[in-house]
Amino acid sequence: MTSTIRELLVKHGGLPIAVEKLDDTTDLYEAGLSSFASVQLMLALEEEFDVEFPENLLNRKSFSSIAAISEALSQITSDRQVA
Repeated sequence: MTSTIRELLVKHGGLPIAVEKLDDTTDLYEAGLSSFASVQLMLALEEEFDVEFPENLLNRKSFSSIAAISEALSQITSDRQVA
């Protein structure tokens, strides 16, 4: 999952540094992720993983790092399996 997140981050994140140099816990906003880019990334993630981010995960914290994005996606997919 993290490799797919990284690929989408390269395409939609617009970061001024190479994504492959980022640790999974690096703060993406400090690395240069803008609010607009985070929305673009979210839309790409929704399409790629066939999910919809619920309102409670539409916040800066959910997109603050690759690990946070992965955790949010895991939560969404596990919630979907329970439903």
